[in-house]
Parts: sequence; structure tokens; C-alpha cells
Amino acid sequence: MAKQLIHCKFREASGDLLMDFLINLNKRNKENLSSLSKCNGVFKDKRVVEYILLITREMRLDPLVGYHAIELLQRFMVKHLRNLFTAHTSAGDQPRRHKDSRTFFDKIKEKFPILIFSCVQLASKLSLYSQIINNKTAVQFLHSVGIRISAQSLFESEMMILKALEFRLHVPNPLTYMEILLEVLGHNEPSIHVERLYDMGHHVLQFVSLQRTPIYETLLKTISQCLNPTREQREKFATVTEDNMLLGVTVIAVATFILYVKKWEQVVGELSHITGISKRSISDFTHVILMQINGSSSHVTSA
Repeated sequence: MAKQLIHCKFREASGDLLMDFLINLNKRNKENLSSLSKCNGVFKDKRVVEYILLITREMRLDPLVGYHAIELLQRFMVKHLRNLFTAHTSAGDQPRRHKDSRTFFDKIKEKFPILIFSCVQLASKLSLYSQIINNKTAVQFLHSVGIRISAQSLFESEMMILKALEFRLHVPNPLTYMEILLEVLGHNEPSIHVERLYDMGHHVLQFVSLQRTPIYETLLKTISQCLNPTREQREKFATVTEDNMLLGVTVIAVATFILYVKKWEQVVGELSHITGISKRSISDFTHVILMQINGSSSHVTSA
């Protein structure tokens, strides 16, 4: 991972430029939260995220490519399934629709690994720090993991994703938020070693992404103070699970607690000042993640 992170340099951007970046990120985050689908997070299953991150690592891509691909896949699958269901429910009699539903779900299942890879490939083409995955390299890689596919089929998969997303590929992801927030933190607090926080933050973000379900479930119970949250509480909580600003802030807070616990309160205070997110919210989320990390470590040790 060290080789992948070497490109990131801090304290080189001006305060005005950082402010513009921060305002833009905050605006995009709010827009994203205001237009969430009921299926948000469905395709951020641990196995899917792990698959994408492993592809990113095996192909030596910038980690940002992986997190971008996760968001592209989520948006594409929601739109793709919605379109399929719309076409499916408006055609044919009920018995035939039932039979056809099994058919198109089987087709999606068969194509899903290719769709995942195509999202990674598209994300690589938007990265400033990764080599673009061309079709020749893509076909060779897929063949090496037992997936037989032609370059033409791979191209068609990319085009299907592009058309479904209406060629809108610049979607927010938590790693971008973490990077910009660290840049602002380093500008405001020069004594903070943001370079080390950046490295640790990658590990924390990966852990949170892979343990998304138990972490957010625990956070929901903490916020609601209820062991069995109601449906209404879960619906209101949905925006929390997709809040990249909150996640980026908390990942930095967790990394700070691990590396520089004596500066934790100072960093949390500054992050709260930068984003307007309350110290209590950052602290609650930080506590949940740290408890999950500790629990996972204990489980591994005892095993």
C-alpha cells in the first residue's frame, strides 16, 4: 500500500483553494443525501466490497479507484434493476412474468462479476494516479481468475454502465472526503502529522467498508438508544449510512485516536469546526468503530 499512497502530498494547496474544495464537497454530499434510493447500500455488501478492493490491489491501482468503483456499482445496479423491473411489470401475463423474473435474475447473477470489473475499469479511466485498464489487460486479468470473456463483451458491459448512469461518473466517495479533510486539517493545524493519519486512515476506511453492516447497526442502536430500532428510525438513519462527510471525519478521528490519542480531542474539535458536525456525533461514531476494531482483534486473538 505504501507505493500506492506515495502520490499524496499535503500542505501544497492554498487556503482559498481548500475552502472551494470543501464547499463543493459539502454541496455534493448534501445533494447525494437528498436523493437517496431506498436501495442505498444494498450493493455495498462485504463480499462485493472485498472483491473490488482485491481487484484494485491485484492490478496495483490507486485505492481511490476501488472506492469510486464501489459507488459506481451501487448507482448502476439500482438504476439497472429499476429499469428491468419497469419493463418486466409492464409486459405479459402474470405466470410468464414470474418465469421471466427468474430468467433475468439468473442473467444478472451470471454477469455480476463482469459488471463489478467494468466499474473498476471505468473508475481507473478517471483516476489521475492509476494506469488505465485497457481491454487487453482486462481480458488477461479476467482469464487469469477463470472468467472467460471477449474484449467486445467487456466493451459492451462498459457501455451499458455508462448509458445507465447517463455518462455521469463523477460520484462522491469517502476516500476523497478523507483526503480533502486531511488537507484542510493540515493547513489549519500544522503540528498534526496528517501524512501518518492518511496512511492509517486507509486501513480504517477499509475496515469500515468491510464491516459496514455491524458498524452502522451498532451506531443506529447507539443513536436511537434502542436495541430494536423501529422501521421509521431505520428509514431516518439511512442518510447517516451514506454521509461521506461524516465518514471521512470519523475515519480521521479513529486514526488520530490510534496514533496520537493525546491530540484526539484537539483534532475532533478542529474537524467539528471545519465541517459543522458536532463533536458528539464524531465521538459516538468513533467509539463504535474502535469497539468493532477491538472486537475483531479479540476474535482473531482468541481464534
